Order: sequence, then C-alpha cells, then structure tokens
Amino acid sequence: MKITRVFTMMAFCAVLAACGNAQPKEENNTMKQNPQPGKDGNKYVPYEQRTGEEAVVYFTRDLSAEGLIKAYEQVNGKIEGKVGVKVHTGEQHGPNIIPREWVKALMEKDLKDASIIETNTYYEGDRYTTEQHRETLKVNGWTFAPVDILDEEDTVTLPIKGGKWFDKMAVGSHLTNYNSLVALTHFKGHTQGGFGGSNKNIGIGCADGRIGKAWIHTTPGQPNQWDIAKEEFMERMTESTKATIDFFGEHVTYVNVMRNMSVSCDCEGTAAAPVVTPNVGILSSTDILAIDQACVDIIYAMTEEEHHDMLERMESRHGYRQLSYMKELGMGHDRYILIDLDNGGKRITAADAAKDLKPFVKQ
Repeated sequence: MKITRVFTMMAFCAVLAACGNAQPKEENNTMKQNPQPGKDGNKYVPYEQRTGEEAVVYFTRDLSAEGLIKAYEQVNGKIEGKVGVKVHTGEQHGPNIIPREWVKALMEKDLKDASIIETNTYYEGDRYTTEQHRETLKVNGWTFAPVDILDEEDTVTLPIKGGKWFDKMAVGSHLTNYNSLVALTHFKGHTQGGFGGSNKNIGIGCADGRIGKAWIHTTPGQPNQWDIAKEEFMERMTESTKATIDFFGEHVTYVNVMRNMSVSCDCEGTAAAPVVTPNVGILSSTDILAIDQACVDIIYAMTEEEHHDMLERMESRHGYRQLSYMKELGMGHDRYILIDLDNGGKRITAADAAKDLKPFVKQ
C-alpha cells in the first residue's frame, strides 16, 4: 500500500496557550478555504423519510463473548492479511469499555495474529504520551494481545476524497502497515460528538494525537482546545474517518456494542456520567453508516424514560450530522435490513430491537 507524505514530530508542535497541549502550526493545516458546515444536526430523520438502497446490519441481544463472536463472524469475509483491531481501551479503571475478556475470546478464536491498535490522546491524561499510554494499557488489562500505538513513532497523511474541510488527514504512521481493519466499538454518548459509534472510533481514534486530532478539534491561533463543535466537528471527524476507510477499501468491518451506554465517552474514565440507558445488544455490518444509524434508531425507539439522556446528548451536540454527512460523502447507507441473529435471521425493526429492555443495572 502506498504511504503518503510523512511529517516529523518537530515540524508541527506549537503550544496551546491555555492548556499546554501540542497543536500543529497553522501552515501545516490542510483546511480548505471558507467551507461552511451543514445544518440540522439536531434533527432526527425517521426511517420512512430516508432514500436509497438498504445495507445489511446484524443484531444479537447476547451481550457476551459468544455474542461478540457471533456478530463478528457475520461480517468478516474480507478481513485478511495483517489485521488491526481498533478498540477504545479506555482511561485507567474506566468502567464502561468493552470487557477485555470478550475481546480476548474473539481474538483467540478469529483474529489470532491481529494487533489491537490505538493512538495517543490530544488531551493531557493517562494516554497522552506513549509511555503513559502503555502503563494505562497494563492497568486496564490489555495484555493478552499486541497493542500497537499507531503514532508512537510518527504520523502519515491519507487523502480525503470529496472532503470540504480537508484534503488529507494525519494518522498514526503504523496504520499503513495493516491490510485490514476491524472497528470494534463501544457505542455510547460523547461530549463533543453527541454519540460515539464506529465513525468516532475511527475518525478520532486513528487520527494521531498531535496533528490529526488538533485539525479536527481546534481552530489554529486561539486558546480553546475544543472550540470546534456541532455540525463542523461532526464533518471534520467524518472526513477523518473517510480517509482511513478509503485506505482499507473492502477490508474493513464494524461491530458496535450497545452496553454500559453512558452519555460520556470512555475518554472520561471513572468521571463518566452514570449509565441510565438500558443495555441492548451487539450489531455488526460492513457498512459504517448503516451500523451507526441502526444504533441511533434503536436509541430513538426506546421509551422516553429509557432514552431521555441519550437523546438530549445527541440532539444538543447536533450529533445526527455524523449520519447525514456520511451519506453525503458516499460512505454508506442510512437504510438497512436488520437481521435478528437470535431468531433464525428474521428481519426486524429498530423498534423490535428496543422492545422490552431491562433497566440498566451496574455490573
């Protein structure tokens, strides 16, 4: 695979005045001239108002290692060669991440030679440097498989076709060593994105910790590290995702785990807001838009009591723009066939998947 232009670490670091985090110099930013963000990221579009072909999304209520394996094996047909498993490994002692035992079982059965892949964070914390990150991996028990911190050595840029904010995105340089990508995602809320699905897992999670994440989060030359928000943030993050999934082509697949869904991202660790949304199940697809859309649809189909907090988080952050922009960029389909793996492959609706959920109980 072709490796694009490499940036050295010394070429891009400048200090953010207010928070002390590194940011790329403005001249290295690939932002295009005067782009305008889309609108209506706070408005949910019902299924019957969507157009286009249908993708396939698989669903199981079996929240266990067996359920994870079952979901993954529906969509792993083109996962080959050197495989990276992109999973959010969490801050120290984070309570809501995908259980390590589940991931271990999946990798031992179906991904024996794969590596877990991660990048360092843009914010200062337990995963800001590679040294800190590796200590956090030990604390959190990610010791059963190789963990490749993609930006440990350097960064590369991947082209973005059709983007309005960027022509390219900076990602950890090790990413281009892989032939296939498995996005293993804990679906939950997110402070900036409204929700964190496969799009967030890849768009933020593969962008390197100093250049790419800064391009997505921060307007150069001002002190607020997190000033980019709402529709603009969703679009920048989505363009970053497109760079990575275009690189892998058909050799990428997605699994979303709807469990322990705080409105907070796993980046917040033990400070995450308490979970009040019921656990649902595990979804898988080869279509990134379809799987994230299906998760949002299931949340939307819950009762008012069940989904109040999650809907408020998604709508207030204008998170639905993730979905509409993925569609605009041709990244997938927002209409889908939902296949119930627990009932012989029967086609069901999001409302069926959200029916008779049990209140969340802390495990």
